[in-house]
Amino acid sequence: MLQSLGMLKPQKIITSKEELVKILLKNRGIKEADREKFFNPALRDFEKEFDLPGITSAKRRILQATKNKELVIVYGDYDVDGLCGAAILYLGLSIVGAKVLPYIPHREKEGFGMSETGLQFAKDQGAKLIVTVDNGITAVDQAKLAQKMGLDLIITDHHLPQDIKPEALSIIHSTKMCGAAVGWCLLRSFLSKKDAEDLLDLVALAEVSDMVPMLGVNRALVKAGLEKLNSTKRVGLLALINQAGLTEGEINSYHVGFVLGPRLNAKGRLEHAMDALRLLCTKDPMKARNLAKLLGETNDRRRQLVTDGLVLAKTGISIKDEKIILTSSDKWIPGITGLLAGKLKDEYGIPAVVICRMESVSKGSARSVKGVNIVEIFRSCSKFLIDVGGHPAAAGFTIETSKIDEFKSSLQKAMEKVKFDRSGKMEVDGELALDKIDKSWVEALDKFEPFGIGNPKPIFSGNAKIANIKTVGGGAHLKFKADGIDAIAFSFGGKYPNLVDGQSMGLAYYLEIDKFNNTEKLQLKVTDLYELSGNTISQKSL
Repeated sequence: MLQSLGMLKPQKIITSKEELVKILLKNRGIKEADREKFFNPALRDFEKEFDLPGITSAKRRILQATKNKELVIVYGDYDVDGLCGAAILYLGLSIVGAKVLPYIPHREKEGFGMSETGLQFAKDQGAKLIVTVDNGITAVDQAKLAQKMGLDLIITDHHLPQDIKPEALSIIHSTKMCGAAVGWCLLRSFLSKKDAEDLLDLVALAEVSDMVPMLGVNRALVKAGLEKLNSTKRVGLLALINQAGLTEGEINSYHVGFVLGPRLNAKGRLEHAMDALRLLCTKDPMKARNLAKLLGETNDRRRQLVTDGLVLAKTGISIKDEKIILTSSDKWIPGITGLLAGKLKDEYGIPAVVICRMESVSKGSARSVKGVNIVEIFRSCSKFLIDVGGHPAAAGFTIETSKIDEFKSSLQKAMEKVKFDRSGKMEVDGELALDKIDKSWVEALDKFEPFGIGNPKPIFSGNAKIANIKTVGGGAHLKFKADGIDAIAFSFGGKYPNLVDGQSMGLAYYLEIDKFNNTEKLQLKVTDLYELSGNTISQKSL
């Protein structure tokens, strides 16, 4: 079973690839009988998950609109899930001949989900039908407004619903998948098998970026989607892959979540997300290259804003016995509050709420830890909020600025009743015999791709003798040999100034292949280093 780093008990050292695979499957709750389905999930095994209630009536109305040449508005969202979902519906509906126009709300001016501005846009364009993707399940008032405007509404969403559902012609909803995947379920009911599966590259982008559990139906969608992504003919994705310095054919879940996803998200965080949607849908290679360059530059600006914002966010934080962090400032923009909350949550091991304070109405984001459903916590304090939505681990809300202090007090009281592990300890899969491993072990680990919640990238721990110590990257990173194997510890350059050759240290690490100058070498990507003291491990860096 998975063990928490810092409380490791003596365990059997893994000495073979066969043993490694068995232990990893066991740690992830995968039974031996389900081994083949885990490694080779087939979309055909998840027909029930794809055949969602509401699809039949939605399909009928969309085909009617297509026949009558009515304009259909696809109402997406400004994050990767909402953008990919909008692209999927726009491209898919275009295949069947629908007259379709996408709409993405402005994060700062409109906020999440349907707005009066967006509905008025649809009305002004002469539309009679709106199909949402990645939003709408909590839009009770907006649905009533759409009805008054004479707009039929089909909702496809995956967010947590409220007690009262919006009135709509059809609601297609599942919390098992991301929003784009729910929209794809609608499309596959009237597209050919090939046309539906050709959109899975966009589904994979959305699924990984939205951090859905990477088991079952999601694993099947992402595994199939990554295959499509690695052979995509979509010029926008090819331009983005090239701009990010990635190699087509070698893209995995890490590249989607930490390289491509942030670039697609950046425009919506800082300005307006339509350029990201244009990139996903364009067929013009020159336009694609220009848009990819723009998204890369925007992501660089976003990264700097987060770095600067985190310094401010950490100023004055004193968690003591508190179970939740809430910080607010008028120096931030709404688009980075979720990123700041995520970094604070990771560093302090408790849920974090970050609010962009504005004159009358402020916007906030939260990121939570295992065992704390942040949406439920927020809804218990809903009298202070204008609106709230999200998932157990991540949520967004708007609030009257004058009520922020009251909300903070209410939040802290609500959290007093919640029990969760706030140790922040890292879970590891086991200890490897470093003298037995080679590059083929990494190939065995790669079979567990795609990684994500429920199927984390395997991480290992153990003791090793350190040698050939040096700093790289201008002194920022630590490079060394661990029992003769190359190891790199990013951002550890100044943490162990007294480390000497021959010293034994405790390590936590990922096993990977380092590709450089057309050579491949086995490498340990070290996430933590521990000084050994007798038979105990003293935690130094988490």
